[in-house]
Amino acid sequence: MHHKTLPPLLGSVLSLCIHQTLFAAEPVALDTLVIEAERPLQINPVQQDAQDRLAPSADGGDYLRSINGVSGTRMGGRGIDPIIRGQSQNRLNILLDGAFVHGGCPNRMDPPTTYSPLDTYDQVTVLKGSQTVRYGGGGSGGTVLMERNTPRLTAEKPSRGRFSMGFKGNSDTRDIGADVTAGNPQGFVRGIAHWSEADNYNDGVNRGVRSSYQSQSGTLMFGYTPDAHTRADISFESSREDDVLFAGAGMDAPESEHQAVRLHFKNKYLKAELYYSDVFHVMDNFSLRPLVAPMKMRVDSSSKTLGGRFSWTLHTGDWNTLLGMDYQQNQRTAERFAGMPSASQLGMLQALMWPDADLQQPGVFVETEKTLRNGDEFKAGLRYDHVSASADTAEQATMGGATAGDLYRLYYADAETEQTEHNIGGFLHYNHVLSSQTDIGLGLSRSLRTADATERYLAASNNTAMMRWVGNPAIKPEQHHQIELSLNWEGSALSSSSTLFYNQVTDYILRDRAHGQSGILQQDKATIYRNVDATLYGVEWALQWKIDHNVTAKTEVAYVRAHNDDDDRPLAQTPPLEGSASVEYQAQQWLLGSRLRFAADQDRVDDNMMTGSGQDAGSSAGFGVLDLYGRYRWGAVELSAGVENVFDRLYAYHVNRANADPFSAEAIRVNEPGRSAWMKVQLSF
Repeated sequence: MHHKTLPPLLGSVLSLCIHQTLFAAEPVALDTLVIEAERPLQINPVQQDAQDRLAPSADGGDYLRSINGVSGTRMGGRGIDPIIRGQSQNRLNILLDGAFVHGGCPNRMDPPTTYSPLDTYDQVTVLKGSQTVRYGGGGSGGTVLMERNTPRLTAEKPSRGRFSMGFKGNSDTRDIGADVTAGNPQGFVRGIAHWSEADNYNDGVNRGVRSSYQSQSGTLMFGYTPDAHTRADISFESSREDDVLFAGAGMDAPESEHQAVRLHFKNKYLKAELYYSDVFHVMDNFSLRPLVAPMKMRVDSSSKTLGGRFSWTLHTGDWNTLLGMDYQQNQRTAERFAGMPSASQLGMLQALMWPDADLQQPGVFVETEKTLRNGDEFKAGLRYDHVSASADTAEQATMGGATAGDLYRLYYADAETEQTEHNIGGFLHYNHVLSSQTDIGLGLSRSLRTADATERYLAASNNTAMMRWVGNPAIKPEQHHQIELSLNWEGSALSSSSTLFYNQVTDYILRDRAHGQSGILQQDKATIYRNVDATLYGVEWALQWKIDHNVTAKTEVAYVRAHNDDDDRPLAQTPPLEGSASVEYQAQQWLLGSRLRFAADQDRVDDNMMTGSGQDAGSSAGFGVLDLYGRYRWGAVELSAGVENVFDRLYAYHVNRANADPFSAEAIRVNEPGRSAWMKVQLSF
């Protein structure tokens, strides 16, 4: 099923990297080895060098789960969909090098983080909650920025690069990546390539889990850097996923492709970004698994996103103000074809799952901040978004003559497909310095999150009612009203950071079952969407102890409680208390560490489709999993290795994703890998 050869583009880039490092005519001047200082304790925002992650990550979502307060749903080996403060999907604004990339699968086999191999980025920033308005409307759960920051080259050092190889046992995952930049102080060319392949992994009791995949990506960037403050660049990116298996779904993805173009410009006062992304995705229930359903099914889908962002920075006295405007358009089409088991080609259009759904969101925003003489900080922001949504082929007939519009009218009192919204949000944040060691912060925010194409327009018909999945064209936008209180203390040996948050949501968009609720015309248990009021609140806490010059211990925990106030039941897909405890020893070139990852059990679930949504796969047991890791640096070479799940525990995160199988309504929780030894080598020049 998998191809064992190295892609030609990647091979060429790796050859150049190795040649420049090992066979240069002149000796290569290596960067001076610097012993890393302790990073300040971070809860919100979290900003990390993307290369600090030692163990190989399957994708960006896998990496994000290593950050306190971030969980994620698993369906297979890739496509980990992050959850921050109990919120996921487009309640998070996830930008890949400044661009929104919306996946092509209605069931999110390919969330945006699928298209973000960690080795191809330089920096990851996670802002939890509503901390900014500059990255689009919504983002009530948080904002994730995966960025490429290419330093300006110098005449003394006209090139730099990085080559890495990794291997992970259990799944036999192979990773190879290269990142090479060449040019002069006036400009640069940067090439990035990444290839990864994995087999199925075994869980903690040695049962195979459908999780294999093959992935490759390449990025080419051209930059113009006339001075230290001015930069313009254009990048072209292409990635492909093949033979991706999913244990948590009734279908697999034999093919996914993604192309993107990005343009960036910035100087002291102006920043401009334009982007276009195009995702094509195929999933079916027969090409990569034995057919057990009565019919073959295949879904061909596409997601095209066009957008941009322009902002101006003004300095007036002690105030720094950012004025900006942005635009985002996402167009999605998904067609489900059916055929008999003996059919060689599927010619019957069974459903228009995304009937040419089009969402447009132009917006304007302003952010301002000021640092007072005593060190206090004040920050505020305001934005307005005009949302227009339509489904251009909602009345196109499919097999049997039914249309998407027929489904909408069957289930909803208001089924008008063309909708507009005027959404206003903003935030206030004040940070007060109590002493040289302690500060306290208070944040207030209001954010509106519009429904995505699935929540509005999904039209998965089925003769069996409870197998239907129907979007709500007239669903109202969510209104999140949040308050956040933070306390940070930093001593010579001990440091602590904590955050309390409370989120009152009006018109929360709930994925539910049809039980004849207000505005729902049927009670046949079909999957539908409706608005409810909800409350989410929780805490995040971290404690760091500098035991001596070389040894540091850290404990982190996060908890969120989410409740459906209208129906007096828990919100599905809410992680329990999760956290980690770690000890690291660092001296000269060495780093040795151990980490205990843990989660409490979760019995606050909505797992009965006969009375609720049935989105949870039942209650879950808590777990504790030990990881060991280490790193050694020798000049330009870095070698890291470790073992995850040392005691081969059987465990799974509570959160799961609902099944996309048109013949099954069962939610499935996928076990995590059992014991996995790994190693990685990186060469820099």
